[in-house]
Formats: sequence, structure tokens, C-alpha cells
Amino acid sequence: MNCIIIDDDQMSRRVLEEFIGRTEQLHLLNSYENAVEAINAFNTGEDIDLIFLDIEMPEMSGIDFLETLQNPPQIIIVSSKEKYALDAFNYDVTDYLLKPVAYSRFFKAINKANVRFKGKVDTKDGEIFIKKNSALVRLHYEEILWIEALENYVIFTTFNEKYTIHFTMKAIEQKLPSNMFTRVHRSFIVNTRSINVIEDNSIIIPTKEGKKTIPIGKSYKDKLMGDINLMIK
Repeated sequence: MNCIIIDDDQMSRRVLEEFIGRTEQLHLLNSYENAVEAINAFNTGEDIDLIFLDIEMPEMSGIDFLETLQNPPQIIIVSSKEKYALDAFNYDVTDYLLKPVAYSRFFKAINKANVRFKGKVDTKDGEIFIKKNSALVRLHYEEILWIEALENYVIFTTFNEKYTIHFTMKAIEQKLPSNMFTRVHRSFIVNTRSINVIEDNSIIIPTKEGKKTIPIGKSYKDKLMGDINLMIK
């Protein structure tokens, strides 16, 4: 995983740099002493898979930095204070490390990041590749009926199979074409072409076993109505 460090504490940066150098799964691209400087790293065209991010920094805090990212890579917070943990996890960070960080704790966080990284989804026009065990499985968009969140995993359901990967709904939503897939609930993304009936606050999708009923979240209903070819008076 290509990674960067953003931390205004020079000693903390040196420790992280040393830990990264000892860890085969990681390749350090750069180390920054402030978030403003790091923002330019996202304009270089080089893929960044993981960021080690401090919270309390001058000019721009770590939380403020997260707010600037539209498609963030994985984030591991490295902070001297616990009080920011709740806010940080609202941004789906991979882990939260308290300074001073021991290598054993650092390596545990990297293992979590590696699980997510290996579950990475790659997309091309009209198809999606999902990593399953040691293989990449090709799914055409038309095959996917819906995607469901299950704790730290998502389940892709087709007519014949289900595929479970370690990924976030937000990241999946950004990967799939918005003209075909829409978020209808906090826990569900559906292929609008697989919808058979919309009744009250539910969607009915035909399945091999019969049918699947998916709830429509109140905040998602207007968007769903705009995404389908609706013809009513």
C-alpha cells in the first residue's frame, strides 16, 4: 500500500517512518508536517492507499483535512488524545492509534488496513471485479440485484450468488455508475433495473427464491423517484 504521513510532530513522523520501513505491506511516498502541504499530494497523480493522520495540527486539523477529501483512501489516525475518536470513526477511519505508538499496535492496524485493501473492488465499463479468496470474480452490472451493508462488510447479491467483501457502502456507491445504481437505504444500494414493484416505502426485487423486500429510507425516497423513469399524474 502506498502511504503518506501527515503530522506536525517531527518525532512522531520519525517513529512512523521507521515502522513503515519495517513493514513489507507498506511503501512510504512522503511525510508532511501539515495538512495544507499534503493536499498537493492528491494532485500528483500517484495512487495513495493509506494516510497516517494526526488531528491537532496548525492551519488545518486532521478532521478539517478529512472534510476536503471527496474519495478518501484509508485513514489511520495517530493522535495523543482519545477525545477525537468518535468524530474520526464517523469518517470510516480504519483505526485510531494513541501516541506513543508501539510497533505491535501499529502492525495490528496495518493488518486491518490490509484486509480492506485486499478486498478492493476494481471497475471497468459495464463490469465489476470482486476479489474472492485468491481470485478476481467478474460481475456485469446487470447481474447485480442489490448490495447490502453488514457491519464492516458488504454483500453483492446476484440472481444465483452472493459475494461478501470487506468494504464500505460509501466507497461502493462511488465506484458504481449512478445512472444504474442508487442508494435507497442506509444499508442498501439497488440496481434500479432489477426493481419490480415499489409499494409504500418498500422495493420488491424478484429473486431465485421468490422475492426480496428492501426498505426505502425516508431521506433517500425523493432521489429514488428521480432516478427511475416515473410516469404518473
